[in-house]
Amino acid sequence: MSHSNAVLVRNNVKLIGNGSKTLVLAHGFGCDQNMWRFVTPELMKHFTIVLFDYVGSGASDISQYSKKRYGQLEGYAEDIIEICDALHLSDAIFIGHSVSSIIGAIAAIQKPKLFSKLVMVCPSPCFLNFPPDYFGGFDKEDLLELLNLMDKNYIGWANYLAPLVMGTTNSDELIGELSGSFCSTDPVIAKSFAEATFLSDYRYLLKEITQPCLILQSENDALAATSVGEFIASEIAHSELNIIAAHGHCLHMTHPEAILNSIMKFAK
Repeated sequence: MSHSNAVLVRNNVKLIGNGSKTLVLAHGFGCDQNMWRFVTPELMKHFTIVLFDYVGSGASDISQYSKKRYGQLEGYAEDIIEICDALHLSDAIFIGHSVSSIIGAIAAIQKPKLFSKLVMVCPSPCFLNFPPDYFGGFDKEDLLELLNLMDKNYIGWANYLAPLVMGTTNSDELIGELSGSFCSTDPVIAKSFAEATFLSDYRYLLKEITQPCLILQSENDALAATSVGEFIASEIAHSELNIIAAHGHCLHMTHPEAILNSIMKFAK
């Protein structure tokens, strides 16, 4: 198997649609490519879409997982770069959910030709509080306790985190789906990805993003307050912030129609 094919199999890469412009859709922590299903039917009428699962997520080849590579977000950015290289992509538009916004930014800074624009759905460069200057939403002690819970009671952790992420006012079905997705991920891999996501600080990276960037944020998001979106927008030179009247951290699942128009307009 060629290296390109090996990458496509490893990351369970799927291509749909056949527009002249390509969108690369990157799922968030504890999720997989299936979480994009509410926006893909409309987007694939206009664009070619690349869907994939990070190594350790969804239907990726879990045997390719290495703690050394995926112990920090740069390893996941390597997945993105390798997928784009395997598909010979350049000037694509990257759409990342949550932590994938930052993973995509890492890839976009390393290889500027890959992406002409970035879309960040509910992004956060840092989930930690650094008073008085920055409030990512969590004190370090609370996050460490949450990560500890993963070792002690993984199902309990998933059932606690899923409603927080999806937004308690959204459907039980979607909350249940996210909880199930957390539970279907290998706990060791999930813990490592969670540490890389929740304990990192990539605020310094934002100023290095040269591509135009659309930030889509929820008015009420337990994981990323609107001040986080405003901070991101203030750091990225060419950025546009859209705050959506919504609850939760998964706009692409709970309010797909609210973000589709923004994405289509921006991606044109």
